[in-house]
Amino acid sequence: MANLQTSVNGIPFKNPIIAASGTFGFGEEYHQLFDVSCLGGISSKGLTLKPKDGNLGIRVYETPSGMMNSVGLQNPGIEAFIEHYIPVMRQWDTVLIANMGGHSMDDYVTGASMLSEADIDMLELNISCPNVKSGGMAFGIKAEVAAEVVAAVRKVCHKPLIVKLSPNAENIVEMAKACEGAGADSLSLINTFQAMAIDIHRRKPIFNNVYAGLSGAAIRPIALRMVHSVAKAVKIPVIGLGGITSAEDALAFMMAGASAVQIGTVNFTTPDAGKIIVEELNTLCEQEHIESIQDIVGIL
Repeated sequence: MANLQTSVNGIPFKNPIIAASGTFGFGEEYHQLFDVSCLGGISSKGLTLKPKDGNLGIRVYETPSGMMNSVGLQNPGIEAFIEHYIPVMRQWDTVLIANMGGHSMDDYVTGASMLSEADIDMLELNISCPNVKSGGMAFGIKAEVAAEVVAAVRKVCHKPLIVKLSPNAENIVEMAKACEGAGADSLSLINTFQAMAIDIHRRKPIFNNVYAGLSGAAIRPIALRMVHSVAKAVKIPVIGLGGITSAEDALAFMMAGASAVQIGTVNFTTPDAGKIIVEELNTLCEQEHIESIQDIVGIL
């Protein structure tokens, strides 16, 4: 069997397949279908400082080769996550990544401080959230604003810090370099693309918020290009995601420079996709004479 072990920021992963935030909850429902311990890691549902009910109206909408979502970060809040969900997730032999967002600098700093003291392995910072104190523009659009958030969180975070990048950034390579300079230990990319759908019969947008996040296989070639561009520009590890549905996709992202990958939308169409991709990846590596998965990271 091929050696699928990899590592990010000194954290060992049994394999490079991570369940992406927002698509896997906290793993409980999926564990009823397969042993989620087979995964390299799980990134939790996006957490905020206080509980959130999420958005009203339609939240998920199918598109050709993908889906759009406007869930609105529905979650139980960081305190409840620490008290109730970490113990559940710790039952499984896999890396535990806490994904966290915020709507102000204070939210990020306070939340990161709490999670840094909790029993997690890594913190993944979602900077795609709108800054309610600055007119609603996402923290992840302008490099200098993102760098401020990362630097502030870095001061209170004692766990490996992953910063999740948005493809909607003005310049994703400059964004990556700014986050690296501000103290990010690694980067994950990409988050969803801003998109739109219209109900022509009602003559109204599908989503109450008008725009929503596009994910799935449709965005994979663009995500792959962005991962390749960023991996060449920074010295810290990169975790690739965006439309990965197979072992071949995972291998392509790693060849482009990703040390590990996350799978998201495919979890909705194929709930045991993680298990299948891990098994397929082992077979594919044997067929391609890849003795260790780390040998092909950034091979381009």
